[in-house]
Amino acid sequence: MNSYIPTPVIFAKRLMDIVVAITGLIICLLLYPFIALATYISSPGPILFKQLRIGHANGEKTELFWMYKFRTMRLDAEAISGATWATEDDPRVTPVGRFLRKTRLDELPQFFNVLKGDMSLIGPRPERPGFYQKLEQAIPFFAERTWGIKPGITGLAQVNQGYDRTIDDVRSKVAFDHAYALSLGSLVGWLRSDLSIMFKTLIVMVCGRGQ
Repeated sequence: MNSYIPTPVIFAKRLMDIVVAITGLIICLLLYPFIALATYISSPGPILFKQLRIGHANGEKTELFWMYKFRTMRLDAEAISGATWATEDDPRVTPVGRFLRKTRLDELPQFFNVLKGDMSLIGPRPERPGFYQKLEQAIPFFAERTWGIKPGITGLAQVNQGYDRTIDDVRSKVAFDHAYALSLGSLVGWLRSDLSIMFKTLIVMVCGRGQ
């Protein structure tokens, strides 16, 4: 399946990913000792958390990758329930984890995923395999949201809606994801869209509007 994204956009998007990812990892290294200490005091255990996610897809295959974050939940968060969506005031989230989520600082390690090429700075939210089949069957054009495009740390859906709690939330996000894909048809459209999303993401971080 040929990419619907023009080559100049693909090149410029990847270049921006690399530059911002390197900058983000430097910031991550500066903050890591403080986040690591606070996380460990709040809930002893690993500081980093990895989770299998659905990545880039094309007509032949869908990629899987390990996504990294600062741990925000207790170690036994899904020991009994298995994979579940987060809820408002989720009791599984630690006090420090709640702050990291609100400021989106928990997602800083994902710059490593961007540098590796598993993710992009901006794109659809990478979904968990445990939810994927159910969502694909329930929501039209769900699988196509990552065709030809890598999942992102942030995106049009994330800054407009936040985390998923129900299938209806995901259904709304699919529309945002396809709208973002349409903006990648030209350099001007891509740059305008990405800069707008980055600005809105910074607002979310500074104002603590994450979930």
